[in-house]
Amino acid sequence: MSEKDRWLELKRRLLEEAPKLGIDKLGFASAEPFAELFDVLKRHREAGRESGFEEPDLEKRIDPRLSFPGGEPRSILSIAVAYPSKMKSPPKSEPGAYRGILARSAWGEDYHNVLRGRMARLETLLKTLVPECRVESMVDTGALVDRAVAERAGIGWYGNNCSVITPEFGSWVYLGEMITDIPFPPDTKVADSCGDCTICIDACPTGALVGKGELDASRCVSFVTQTKGFVDDEMKRKIGNRLYGCDTCQIVCPKNKGYNWAHHPELQPDPEIAKPLLKPLLRMSNREFKERFGASAAAWRGKKPIQRNAIIALGNFKDASAVPELIDLVRKDERPVIRGTAAWALGRIGGDEAISALREAYATEADAEAKEAIKKAMNDNRQS
Repeated sequence: MSEKDRWLELKRRLLEEAPKLGIDKLGFASAEPFAELFDVLKRHREAGRESGFEEPDLEKRIDPRLSFPGGEPRSILSIAVAYPSKMKSPPKSEPGAYRGILARSAWGEDYHNVLRGRMARLETLLKTLVPECRVESMVDTGALVDRAVAERAGIGWYGNNCSVITPEFGSWVYLGEMITDIPFPPDTKVADSCGDCTICIDACPTGALVGKGELDASRCVSFVTQTKGFVDDEMKRKIGNRLYGCDTCQIVCPKNKGYNWAHHPELQPDPEIAKPLLKPLLRMSNREFKERFGASAAAWRGKKPIQRNAIIALGNFKDASAVPELIDLVRKDERPVIRGTAAWALGRIGGDEAISALREAYATEADAEAKEAIKKAMNDNRQS
């Protein structure tokens, strides 16, 4: 058997085994640098459209060799694992018992752990069949642009909503990749089927989709919910009741219509975690947070962003029943961001008790940003 036939046969074997490993789609790409991406990423950075979570070295983002020390990469394997888009018997938000929502990518067990497990199974199989091979696996936190890898590997096309859209599962997929020194025959790209459709762009709540396949991450609700600092008032209103992430551009996508994937038990949501009551989040300890949300991808930034977003949601709901707890935060919480955000929520809700508490808080607040937030909350309330 020739070398070429050997690797083709190995590819066939991996494709046959992939479903047994919990992998819904497996693609193969060359390990050539993604040179065409460099100028795109550079312009993106110069325009201030990065989220701040990306690998800062642009060369590492486009060159697989820099993620494969001590060897020469020949191929990249890209995997996709489908996740659910619908929840069975979702609990309802009601006056006095309003709820927030986590993005679908955070509904089940942390996908980083799930995909690492899938990649480990694939790696074990590959090394059993080719003991001398070298591999480097990564899930989301790697330097390479995983969507570019997936596109080259034929997993799906890069959609107008900046998600990889697969013909089989829509964009409800997690992605991971594995660099190897095995020269697998590469797959071909999937044809772009978005065409002139701009439904996702039109539906984006903040206009973060600035063009087809172009995202201003600084305005993307998904990224903003994961930051830890103050959020400007315009963005607070756009966040609505989202506690982590945003699914709008995927929900409206015609390619996702009717798709829901329930075949991976560990990715199915617990409704009380995926759509939790807001007020209990305000007083949740670090231990309680870890016990309840620690298994979700939403926990990676810690408790503070979730609590801040819960306060924002209560303000957007104008939940008067939350006023006593919000006042307690303005008076006693040690974190300026939480105090300032609670002040904004009190200003949105209004009422004599809330306004009186804001005046009191303004007189004693020592942090400049929190003090300014309290002042603005009082002014906005007078004008409303």
